[in-house]
Amino acid sequence: MAQRQARTRAVPERKQILVVDDAEGIRTYLKNLLSLKGYDVLLAEDGLRALEILRDGAEPQVIVLDIMMPGMDGIELLGKIKEAWPQIPVIMLSVVGKAATIVEAMSLGASDYLNKPFEEEELDIALAKVLERETIMAEREELRERLRVHEERETFLWASEKMQRLRELIEQVADADVTVLVHGESGVGKEVIARTTHELSNRGKRPFVKVNCAALPAELLESELFGYERGAFTGASARKAGKFELADNGTMFLDEIGEMSPPLQAKLLQVLQDGEFSRLGGETDVRVDVRVIAATNRDLEQMVQGGSFREDLYYRLNVVNVYVPPLRERPEEIPVLAAHFLEMYSRKYNRNVDSISDRLMQAFMQYAWPGNVRELENMIKRIVVLESEQAIADEIMGAPSAEGSRSRVERMVEEIDPTDDRISLREIGKRAAREAEREVLRRVLYQTNWNRKKAARILEVSYKTLLQKIKECGLAE
Repeated sequence: MAQRQARTRAVPERKQILVVDDAEGIRTYLKNLLSLKGYDVLLAEDGLRALEILRDGAEPQVIVLDIMMPGMDGIELLGKIKEAWPQIPVIMLSVVGKAATIVEAMSLGASDYLNKPFEEEELDIALAKVLERETIMAEREELRERLRVHEERETFLWASEKMQRLRELIEQVADADVTVLVHGESGVGKEVIARTTHELSNRGKRPFVKVNCAALPAELLESELFGYERGAFTGASARKAGKFELADNGTMFLDEIGEMSPPLQAKLLQVLQDGEFSRLGGETDVRVDVRVIAATNRDLEQMVQGGSFREDLYYRLNVVNVYVPPLRERPEEIPVLAAHFLEMYSRKYNRNVDSISDRLMQAFMQYAWPGNVRELENMIKRIVVLESEQAIADEIMGAPSAEGSRSRVERMVEEIDPTDDRISLREIGKRAAREAEREVLRRVLYQTNWNRKKAARILEVSYKTLLQKIKECGLAE
């Protein structure tokens, strides 16, 4: 039996410190001392070299800076650092203990001040205080960003009564730490539901790792999820951690779970049951604590009956079932979503598009939205980039609406003049078939976000045939 590997936490990233001092003995002493304490140390013999290191992209967590240096002294260098890199804390060192110098350094933004010679414990305390302060500030900034995203979502994502009920369900199960299966049509926002569930849970500050099960072939998906050992296959020159290891103590979001192959389904079931797996080529087990949220736009129950999806895995995943309704069933959200995407992409692309015409919004409200929220977002993005809504208006005005307005086939039939001496039923049939084929193609391509391989499988045609049909029907992404 394979020896079980003890669960270990990831080693935190080493903090980097830049030491700036003209005395080689001090630089060497601090490098050795700080390296023994687990820091990575960069050295600069003067202010010009320190600025060069920073401009080259170094991002130290702390700078330890001597005041008395030839040329550019520490006070001048401190001013330049705070002007260009104000977020980096600086601890000043000097044999000069003048109050005026200390006041000047602190007024320029120094975080602390030590007199030479200093005790090792004094340096430890100064570094600990500075790093703790930076950690608290980073956590506050992260919290502000999470609150901003949360408030932004609150204003547009849950605009309808159906989505409000969905929100209530998410809040109930967020801390329950059970697997969640999110299902619904392509583009309805299943990933947003998964992220919101994660953020509201007690794992909210831990990693949220997404894997699209349809994006990779089965053999590559296995190494992506579970990692591999050196020599596991050609090109595996070093051990690689899988996504499940990266998600330890957090949440794994498995999108398009219905595309996972049966062998991988068995391995996923083991993770859900036992919290352990083995890397490709590995002889030991890796233990993880991961919450799994899966999403699909396929009918997993039907796949279970057909034998392409494991029944035991389905019931493991389906502890909490979340159905996200299509956008056409919650039309009251369309104006709110459109306004949000318009503001977001106008800011992103520096465009001045502040509204959508009443005519286009009316068309939006009648449109069937086969691609759901994703399709709406892409349309708004195109409007902003082109600074014109004409192309989008032309595209959807003739499309079938959610209210069941006349189809292209119906309009074609209405154009037939019953007083004509001859009406070719065969020709009418061919034209109707072409129109029906075009509409089905358009809907499936939107639902799969123009994943042609997936669309070909759904339509049960070859990839080459699909490309030809797209060309014949005059469809474009």
